[in-house]
Order: sequence, then C-alpha cells, then structure tokens
Amino acid sequence: MVGGPWLGLVVSKSVGNAVTRHLVARRLRAAFTGASHLLPPETYVVIRARRSAADRSSDDLADQLRDAFASKRVAGLSAAAAVPAERVGS
Repeated sequence: MVGGPWLGLVVSKSVGNAVTRHLVARRLRAAFTGASHLLPPETYVVIRARRSAADRSSDDLADQLRDAFASKRVAGLSAAAAVPAERVGS
C-alpha cells in the first residue's frame, strides 16, 4: 500500500449505542489526522476504544493520542506490522 500512516478502529458495543460509537470513531479519526505527522509513513495504528472514550472530549482524545505517539509508546515497525495505540480513552 502507498501512503500512510494507516488507522484501524475497534469501537465495540461496550462503548455505547450506535450513535455514541460513531461519535467516538469520528473523534478518534480526527485526532489521528491531527497527530499522524508524528509517525513514520509506513506505520499501521490500531486503536481499541474503551468505554471511557465516550465520556472524553475530542481535545482529550487528541491529547492522549499525541502523547502516546510522542512518548514512543507507539513504535514504528515494518509496513507488514500492526502498531497498537494503547489505552486511548482510559
């Protein structure tokens, strides 16, 4: 694949109803777009939203994601590897 970094989202029913899940997914996508410049282009990121993500503002989620990327808790691997962003929304 060309481009990147790439984002995968897991927002299960435990986060809330469909409206809440879509809201959380939109917020996480926007946060990723704003923080993706901190990652190498060949990076895959998978975010599993927790229940508490539904109670967080867009700014809180973006701050958590930027902190995770900047603190190197998320490491760039080869293009074939998936890279999780841990504990977003916790």
